[in-house]
Amino acid sequence: MNTRHLSVGEKLFDIANYLFLAIVALVMILPVMYIVAGSFASDLEIGSRSFFLIPKDITWDAYKFVFKDNTLPRSLGVSVFITVGGTLVNLFFTFTMAYALSRRHMIGRNVFMNLIIFTMVFSGGIIPTYLVVKSLGLLNTYWAVMLPVAINAFNLIVIKSFFQEIPNELIESARIDGCNDIGVLWRIVLPLSKPVIATFALFYAVAHWNDFFHALIYLSDAKKWPMQVLLRQIVLMATGSLEMGTYDPTYVKPPDQSIKMAIIVVGTLPILIVYPFIQKYFAKGVLIGAVKG
Repeated sequence: MNTRHLSVGEKLFDIANYLFLAIVALVMILPVMYIVAGSFASDLEIGSRSFFLIPKDITWDAYKFVFKDNTLPRSLGVSVFITVGGTLVNLFFTFTMAYALSRRHMIGRNVFMNLIIFTMVFSGGIIPTYLVVKSLGLLNTYWAVMLPVAINAFNLIVIKSFFQEIPNELIESARIDGCNDIGVLWRIVLPLSKPVIATFALFYAVAHWNDFFHALIYLSDAKKWPMQVLLRQIVLMATGSLEMGTYDPTYVKPPDQSIKMAIIVVGTLPILIVYPFIQKYFAKGVLIGAVKG
């Protein structure tokens, strides 16, 4: 088997690429490692060392404070429910509308597209949206944090463009076999769109997981708070902005910075666990529309 020998220039170029990627990887990884290490560090160490990757004295005080009672596990379950339910709502409405708009024979297609583009530039604002949610009787329900963000206009346009690239012959052959629009979408379009589904499911899931603003506005019952809202309250309690509430006032409060770092770890870990399972689809779907064959 013949192998081509690399020239000196090609070897130098590869070395430069590897060095550059290694530097970028370190820039991304080192802050994460510092956050994890800081969540296990003591007050004295955080104050005396500006940067470290391995704490000298490992302490679990920050995590004990965060998991003091069952409040956080309950809010974690709420976050998982909102993330899964909200992502399903997003995918259903986005994909069905994108497929309809991708069909050139749809009546009023251009009008709907112009309205969608209009929402990317102008929005009703917080108060009108709140009044709409209130008038629909959705306040203090999980629907209030799912339905107002059911469709992202940019994602809709990208998915619509992807659907338009599917060969029309496949759709026409399905129609000859007796499929209606729902059958074509379910049996032909969606099976060909697994990378797209995985990519935008991840986008929507991360958005729901990180979102606390909508829950803070629409959910008045503390038992319905997702994890992000509860962690915000814990940070405020740790810094003295709020009273301890249900937490034991005799509990020795750990350092403020370690609490913040522990909260970042708790809030980020679930997404980091899920991502490797859909990474192969994400790598394909993220290039949608970037490469034309």
